[in-house]
Amino acid sequence: MAMLVPDFPFPYAEHLAAPAGLGELPPHAQGTEVAVIGAGMAGLVTAYELMRLGLRPVLHEAGEIGGRLRTATFPQVDRSTGAVADLGGMRFPASGRAFGHYLDLLDVATAPFPNPLAPQTPSTVIELGGRAVYAERPEDLPPVFAEVSHHWATALAEGADLPALRVAVAARATRQIKQIWNRLVPRLDEESFYGFVARSPAFGDFSHRELFGQVGFGTGGWDTDFPNSMLEILRVVATDADDQHVRILGGAQQVPLALWRHTPETLTGHPVGTSLESLHDGAPRPAVRALRRLDDGRLGVLDRWGTERAYPAVVSTVQSWLLSAGIDTDESLFSHDLWMALERSHYMQSSKTFVLVDRPFWRDRDPVTGRHVMSTTLTDRLTRGTYLLDGGRGLDDPAAAHTPAVVCLSYTWNDDALKWLALPTDERVRLMLHSMSKIYPDLDLAAHIRGEPVTISWENEPHFMGAFRGNLPGHYRYQRRLFTHFVQDAFPAEHRGVFLAGDDISFTPGWAEGAVQTAINAVWGVVRHLGGTCAPTNPGPGDRFGELAPIRLP
Repeated sequence: MAMLVPDFPFPYAEHLAAPAGLGELPPHAQGTEVAVIGAGMAGLVTAYELMRLGLRPVLHEAGEIGGRLRTATFPQVDRSTGAVADLGGMRFPASGRAFGHYLDLLDVATAPFPNPLAPQTPSTVIELGGRAVYAERPEDLPPVFAEVSHHWATALAEGADLPALRVAVAARATRQIKQIWNRLVPRLDEESFYGFVARSPAFGDFSHRELFGQVGFGTGGWDTDFPNSMLEILRVVATDADDQHVRILGGAQQVPLALWRHTPETLTGHPVGTSLESLHDGAPRPAVRALRRLDDGRLGVLDRWGTERAYPAVVSTVQSWLLSAGIDTDESLFSHDLWMALERSHYMQSSKTFVLVDRPFWRDRDPVTGRHVMSTTLTDRLTRGTYLLDGGRGLDDPAAAHTPAVVCLSYTWNDDALKWLALPTDERVRLMLHSMSKIYPDLDLAAHIRGEPVTISWENEPHFMGAFRGNLPGHYRYQRRLFTHFVQDAFPAEHRGVFLAGDDISFTPGWAEGAVQTAINAVWGVVRHLGGTCAPTNPGPGDRFGELAPIRLP
């Protein structure tokens, strides 16, 4: 089922797949240059679809193509082994079908992601308070875990109408979705995730709330999200964003790179064989230093080396803070209300550390206990989440057992991520190995490590300053302003022409699906701005805005 986000349940996957295409431009607009700032997933989808419509997108990128879909390789092994490290996005829900549209288009290979207790995960260890629990199936866990899971389901049913919302989403009944969600937004916007859990009668026992925070649901512990708005968590659950994850074999960065190089079968106004790469002579233009309104009404984009070019429209896909902290942006381009929303965006920190290992040794079993020698691990120690990643070749491949693999020693968010920020790579690994030795005293994990470790703290990356947005209580109004900015018909002239996209503009931050959806919004906005329209048989997100618009709070 394609993801329907309850704030704006527009069927993006169906819109992308429709034979009528995303729109049509008037003849005089064909070949018009449009600037796209940022070559992450949102920027590349925007540029790719604008190119297909006959425009000439001009991409600007300060770092690597891919944005937070960034994959590190280990020079000791060939990338074809699948032994890579996804430093940003690494797991993608099956419900994210707009993103899935591009996976299918680009023929990208995927495999189930080994989340804790997922069917494809050999085993999971949950270690809390120095006591470890080993499980190969959810049924192997002590009864208290099932009790906590039941408490969570009860809290969602009683406090958030989740069963009814899921029925409406499954039926694609947009009117019912909006009725339910519009009741929930004013009730839950100013409530934190922890506040929701704590006030639920089902979670009356603090030890159950503590266990839920440590273990969470789907991908692992969620206590680092406890300060965020409950609406953020409810969207994840309602859209099944935290279930049935896949990973990109060979690394997630393959997707944006493949889109950069892809030659569409059908496109307007360009010769057959045109790609974004060929339009840019092999490389995006430099980073943007300034953005302003020119005297003739067009938008001036100044790059870091001092070249300014004029455009009738600009799409910004960068982290929202960069529009004030990294790019000298004319204040007059946005309303004061929008600037407030941009500045109030709350970003979550995130840290990951990976090591290359000689083989997927964790599939070995201890001859005495019969258990796997190491497991996907959730713990209250510094490491928090440890993931075991083979090359995705499958157990039926005899070579898989002897092929290099990767251990994500630690994946942390927020306060847990800040604990690593000041530490150099080797010290990070030393402390992580120390934690693992306490959980697996009979395993010499260090003996399996090959080459140099790879680590990242996204809050320390100058072009990102954080991993992804996570709204705090009371931030719904800000998010609505950001998401709905692509519909500009009612804007004064000085506020038109710059469009925002990226997962932090979406209602599903941290997911590539949100980057794709807001890119499609921006494409609609640019086409409209240049005098184009969508086919009546395939109305775009702006065409259905009056019907589906997110509720406006007073």
